[in-house]
Amino acid sequence: MDLEAFIRTNLPIEPVPGVPEVRLHRAGPRSGLMRLADADPDFGAPYWARCWGGGLALARHVLDHPENVAGRRVLDLGAGSGLVAIAAMKAGAARALAIDVDPYAIAAMRLNAEANAVAVEARRADLIQGAPPAGVDLMLVGDLFYDVELARGVLPFLERCVAAGLEVLIGDPWRASLPTERLTVVARYPVMDFGDSDGARRDAAVFSLSV
Repeated sequence: MDLEAFIRTNLPIEPVPGVPEVRLHRAGPRSGLMRLADADPDFGAPYWARCWGGGLALARHVLDHPENVAGRRVLDLGAGSGLVAIAAMKAGAARALAIDVDPYAIAAMRLNAEANAVAVEARRADLIQGAPPAGVDLMLVGDLFYDVELARGVLPFLERCVAAGLEVLIGDPWRASLPTERLTVVARYPVMDFGDSDGARRDAAVFSLSV
C-alpha cells in the first residue's frame, strides 16, 4: 500500500484543536486505519494519526512563547504527527528534527510538514538507550509518559541530555507514569486529549526537567 497516498486520501488536513496555527492530516471515523493494520502485521498503534494532550500543550506553549525556540536547534522526541516540531519551526526555530520509532509516523510527519510549509527533518530512530544527541539545543517531549516501561527508559535518557547541557521541555496531561517529583511546572493549558468525551477538556502542563 502507498502509505503517503493513503494518508492524503483518507486523513483530511484539519486545524489542530487549540493550536489552529498548525494543520495536520488527522484520522476520523471513516479513515479506515484498519486497512493499514490488515496490510501490515507489524502495524502498531497509530499515535501519529491523533492529537494527544501533552503534544497539544507543548505545541501551544512553543507558539505562545517563541523565545524558547527562536534560532535554536530543537529535537521533537517521539514526534508522532510532528505537531510539536512543526510548531517550533513556525515559532522561529533554526532547525527541527522529529524522531519516532514508527515508520508510519515518519510518513505522516513529512506530509504534515509539507501541509504547513515548514522544513522538518523526520527520522526513524530509537534514541533513548544512547547518548545525548549532538547538534541539539532543546529537547521537546510531548506525551511520552503514557506507559510505565517506556517512562523508565525515557527519563534516564532525558536526564543524560540535561546533564550534557540540553534544555528539556515536556508536555503531559498528568499521566500516571509522569515523574512529577523530577519536574517543574512551567505553564498549564486546557486540552482536548484523544479518547476524552466530546468537548471535554483536561488539564495539561508543560514541565522543565533539571538534574
